[in-house]
Amino acid sequence: MVIKKELIPDDYPVFLKDLKQRIRGAQVRAALSVNYELVKLYWEIGRDIRARQQEQGWGTKVIEQLAKDLMKTFPDITGFSSRNLKYMRSFAEAYPDEQIVQQVVALIPWGHNLRLLETVKDAQERIWYAKQTIHCGWSRNVMSHQIESGLYHRQGNALANFDRTLPDPQSELAQQLLKEPYSFEFLSLHKEAVERDLEKLLVNHIRDFLMELGVGFAFLGSQYPITVGTKEYRIDLLFYHVQLHCYVVIDLKMVEFEPEFSGKMGFYITAVDNLLRRAGDEPTIGIILCKSKDKTVVEYALQHSQQPIGVATYRLKDSLPVPIQENMPSIELLEQELESIVVSSQSPMGSEDD
Repeated sequence: MVIKKELIPDDYPVFLKDLKQRIRGAQVRAALSVNYELVKLYWEIGRDIRARQQEQGWGTKVIEQLAKDLMKTFPDITGFSSRNLKYMRSFAEAYPDEQIVQQVVALIPWGHNLRLLETVKDAQERIWYAKQTIHCGWSRNVMSHQIESGLYHRQGNALANFDRTLPDPQSELAQQLLKEPYSFEFLSLHKEAVERDLEKLLVNHIRDFLMELGVGFAFLGSQYPITVGTKEYRIDLLFYHVQLHCYVVIDLKMVEFEPEFSGKMGFYITAVDNLLRRAGDEPTIGIILCKSKDKTVVEYALQHSQQPIGVATYRLKDSLPVPIQENMPSIELLEQELESIVVSSQSPMGSEDD
């Protein structure tokens, strides 16, 4: 008797992929739930310790005894050291509003919260970084990098005419995309470098560049060709923003801003709107990144422009303060990273097996 081998159904790979996504989603939700309850518990412990210190004069010895008793009762649970209990107290002091804890800081890991407490003293700024961490999914190291780069103070500060050329709420969202200055500390350029060199380095380190640009940018290409009439033009960098639903043209300049730059950008925006924009896309926006700019010159150049254009500056590694430069990777390390990216891109893509 011949036993017919059971064939795998054609739709099995789709079913398996869907099942994996559901399982991973459940794992993420479970992990977030555990984290939420843990951070909320830490806040409650810190709140109660702080209250007893204020009302009953609890001192360091009481906290040390409390730590010993808790660790003895819960030997399998870490986090009840006297040092961490003091962090809990500081945590509760930093966030007296329980609603903020429940809606914001309990949604990020305890380690992130400790880093915020240690490095960001202003309450409003600290909550802003917590919200950005939730929105962007930053790891602790990425969040620390954004804090060190001063992202809070750079966000939304570039000069633009979006309030006049874009409808609400796109104008406000587009303004928040811009930074002043952009931080390209992952790059080092020699003195004779030209704009094409800067562009190539940004493309070679596209992951770092996208992280600096922010959430939502999808890279479409560098020296992107567009044909107008009988002549071909090339856009330095072209992106699509998936949250604003619009194309974003970036023009790089290694000199101070000049009024004619806005005219060229206006041409590119019109070309993209006419040649690439489809139904459902919002108006294309342009970002001119310059080495430096005079605020008055930019304002005059954009005053009567009907195209949505933003002008911002950038800073490279060599323009950062010495203490920050010393903590940045060397050009040799960056070159090694580029080589590894090239090698990996030449290897066959692995299949999903878990």
